[in-house]
Amino acid sequence: MGFNRLSEENFIMYAMKMYENAQCKTIDEFYEDLDRIKYVKRLLYKYINRGVLRERLIMNHIIILTNLFGALATSKMLFFKLDENMFPALKTFLLYLNYLPEEIEEVPIKLIETDVYITKALREV
Repeated sequence: MGFNRLSEENFIMYAMKMYENAQCKTIDEFYEDLDRIKYVKRLLYKYINRGVLRERLIMNHIIILTNLFGALATSKMLFFKLDENMFPALKTFLLYLNYLPEEIEEVPIKLIETDVYITKALREV
């Protein structure tokens, strides 16, 4: 099964293929790790809709996801699962952490602006 383009049908298979956690013993642990994508989405939703930025928590989730799935897979999965209005915030975090890939087939990364407020907050971290 090719994973050039993520879809709802192949997302879990892609995540399983990219998953690298030697300490994982059950499928529940895999899904708990994958839930971090939902946490990032919730945190970015709060930032966009309420102005509440929890930059350290967002970075921690992204770092853990990258440790488990790799930088490219994490970026692909996050861009796939997050809403488009969250892309500037996500791009800013991925750039700051040096995890942003040159390109993702489904996402015009170069056309996405970075978030100035997040950039400023990350400089202060």
